[in-house]
Amino acid sequence: EVQKLNQQLEEKNGEIQQMINQPPYEKEREILRLQKSLAEKEKAQATSDVLCRSLTDETHQLQRKLASTAEMCQQLAKCLEEKQRKEKGNSDDQIPTERSSQVFLLLLYNETSLQALICNLQEENRMLKQKVAHV
Repeated sequence: EVQKLNQQLEEKNGEIQQMINQPPYEKEREILRLQKSLAEKEKAQATSDVLCRSLTDETHQLQRKLASTAEMCQQLAKCLEEKQRKEKGNSDDQIPTERSSQVFLLLLYNETSLQALICNLQEENRMLKQKVAHV
């Protein structure tokens, strides 16, 4: 095992000597190539950061909209319940009006749409994070 390690050490020393013996212009070319590669990666990272920040902001905005919509739904549901109680006070067998049902369905649709949009944005955010990790 010591011989194997010595062999690897000699190979590494040979690589180092080969790099040291390279002409200066090849070293500079390699340095420039590495600097260019680094700059491209930094640019891609900055772009990804901006996209992630943008998606995060949009997600927060959509969550606030969803919360306000949910609150509005709760308020409308309370109003509907009060109206139904008043109507039941007048007539025990009265069925909720078609208009109330339409309002409820519209609110349910809006909430479902917002949830679907949030899920889509979260999935897109996850994919962008994977791309950033890959880069």
